[in-house]
Amino acid sequence: MPKARRRKPHNPAKAHDRRSRDLLRNAEVATVEVDNPLGLEPGEKIVALRSIRNDPLGRLHSHHQIDEAQYQGGRAFQNDWEKAERGPRAVDPTREYVDGGQMREPITEGQRKAVLRLNRAERELGADGSALVHDVLVHGLTMDQIGQRRGLLTQRWRDYFARRFCECLDRLALIYGFATESGDRSA
Repeated sequence: MPKARRRKPHNPAKAHDRRSRDLLRNAEVATVEVDNPLGLEPGEKIVALRSIRNDPLGRLHSHHQIDEAQYQGGRAFQNDWEKAERGPRAVDPTREYVDGGQMREPITEGQRKAVLRLNRAERELGADGSALVHDVLVHGLTMDQIGQRRGLLTQRWRDYFARRFCECLDRLALIYGFATESGDRSA
């Protein structure tokens, strides 16, 4: 007769692992430390999984190819883009006119400030940098896809786009206040 297994008593002090075990076959995830939503003390952290399959910025950050300031600057740009995108809509002539329809939402102060920050970022990044940041952060393209869109298919061009994108993320980190200008310029 087999020996009965003893169960260990429940220890509430032991941290609970909330990471999913049943991932999809094509899932691409990275571990990230986040605030515990069920925590009793402020600042308590847990380890969670985030999907990086359609998130080029998250992929670069999880592979330590960009630092925290660059990551936060890119996320701030994406946040401003989402705020500004929700602005006034064009009139759709194909829709049936309804008497007493709702008025369009006015542009909020948050949207206006987001557009001003985006305009400043576009000025500081330049036309090429702005297009590159827009392709990666808004459309979610990889460097390979950017090269294909521009007809530049060699590895040298992919490396150039990656370097240029990191420079743009540095500039975004400065614009949004996640980094400071280094004072060791000698000119």
